[in-house]
Amino acid sequence: MKAYLALLIAALFLSAASLAVAKDYQVTGPVVDVKDDVIVVKKGTENWEIARDKGTKTTGDIKKGDKVLIKYKMTATSIESKEAPKKAAAEPKAKADEKKTDAKTK
Repeated sequence: MKAYLALLIAALFLSAASLAVAKDYQVTGPVVDVKDDVIVVKKGTENWEIARDKGTKTTGDIKKGDKVLIKYKMTATSIESKEAPKKAAAEPKAKADEKKTDAKTK
């Protein structure tokens, strides 16, 4: 019994720690469009599309024109590694040095 309780406490601790990793952000503005999976809010001159799902908590009936405060987290869905650009080859530098030498000899 104690082992199950310890396991449950450890699982709760790890799940809470994983949620706390992502930083919270917020955006406030008038609603431009509302759909089941996305809400579009105007911030300044830009339209911000924020995805939402069935787990998103909402208060009241949200419709176009309503001013809303949206709290969200940014998390990566995929990361693709790209090779760093290679440094310039030594050959172009050698040609530049030749031009300097030619200019000095003239």
